Amino acid sequence: MQIMTKLIHIAPVPLTDSDQDDALYRRIAWRIVPVLLLAYIVAYIDRVNVGFAKLQMQDALGFSDAAFGLGAGLMFVGYCLFEVPSNLLLARIGVRKTFLRIMVLWGLATVAMVFVKTPAQFYAARFMLGVFEAGLFPGVILYFTYWFPQHRRGRIIGVFMSGALIGNVLAGPLSGAAMKFLDGAGGLAGWQWLYITQGAPAIVLGFIAYVWLSDGPKQATWLSEREKAVVETQAGRAPEGHKPGLGQVFEALRDRQFRGFVLLNFFIVGASYTMVFWVPTLIKSWGVADVFTIGLLSALPSLVGVVGVIALSRHSDRKQERRWHFSGACMVAAVGLWLTTITEGQLVPSLAALCFATLGLASCLPILLASATDQMAPGSTTVGIPLLTSLGILGGFASPAITGLINTRTGHPVYSMYLVIGLLLVSAALMLFVVPRRKI
Repeated sequence: MQIMTKLIHIAPVPLTDSDQDDALYRRIAWRIVPVLLLAYIVAYIDRVNVGFAKLQMQDALGFSDAAFGLGAGLMFVGYCLFEVPSNLLLARIGVRKTFLRIMVLWGLATVAMVFVKTPAQFYAARFMLGVFEAGLFPGVILYFTYWFPQHRRGRIIGVFMSGALIGNVLAGPLSGAAMKFLDGAGGLAGWQWLYITQGAPAIVLGFIAYVWLSDGPKQATWLSEREKAVVETQAGRAPEGHKPGLGQVFEALRDRQFRGFVLLNFFIVGASYTMVFWVPTLIKSWGVADVFTIGLLSALPSLVGVVGVIALSRHSDRKQERRWHFSGACMVAAVGLWLTTITEGQLVPSLAALCFATLGLASCLPILLASATDQMAPGSTTVGIPLLTSLGILGGFASPAITGLINTRTGHPVYSMYLVIGLLLVSAALMLFVVPRRKI
């Protein structure tokens, strides 16, 4: 079975549904999306809070920019290694048990950052955070394929992925407040309280997800038999008896289009996490000294991005078009970052340009993942989705590490923005070759 289907072979999906089906999918969305969105918000905060902790943690522990960049990125190595095994385990034991394990362990790993003293401990803690969190994101995307047909999936993925932006909006103020107002409480530094207050919610959410979610439509006691049949039919699930395995990994890697999606994901994830990890430092370089103010200012671009990601995902679903939506978003982000570099040092113009850049950059990944899942054959998603995201997320390791070296050598974070601009321009062009000119 090919992991990517050819567009000409995809059975046509009606773009208009009965009012009854619309009501059904709204009810499903309200049932499963809020708890998963909240989990992703917390997960994203726990991934990126290291960028805010850096404002105190780096000086307190004596880490160089290069050491800090390497440690920040090592999380994605652990994430990459365990995403596919996590999804294969999900297919065997179910969504509820998998999400319980993931959320509780990553919450404990975040809290454990309190005890870091040396670079080696920092590297180990970040690596284990990636190991424990691995499988959440591809598991959720796979879970959505159980429930939503492809012409509804883009907007659902967009809403879910807005959690990253909401997480960015909250991470700044929450991190800044913890470092400023809890510094010294109980004999702990502000950066240590940051990890405690932001790791504990994940543990609680793990138990909430276990109680609230169903493993799939068949197990949903809140759906009628007719509703279960509608969902199963329209979602295009794999045939009964299909058992995904590691053999599909090699099958996927032989597919040229799949390799193109992996490369695109690598570039966009790398660009995104470079921005996330270094924006607080960039804002500090504009003359803002107070950590709480830096947290508030860093939230503004993400707040703008939430609007963009939801609006563009809905528009892409409505038009049934992915390639130009993605490439256009990349170009908007590149222009915004270029404006950021030429206005560097001027707080208001630079922040406005950064908001414009985030509007485009935040919209790229939901469109990319919707496009990839559109073209995956039923039965291949269990391996295809985590393989795509795990290989792509290595960009989250490579880009911050390279950025750390650039910043160490140049002494200024603005030069790393040129790296991000280059990744975006290459991605805009590559998408036009990866996805055929036809509609979904």
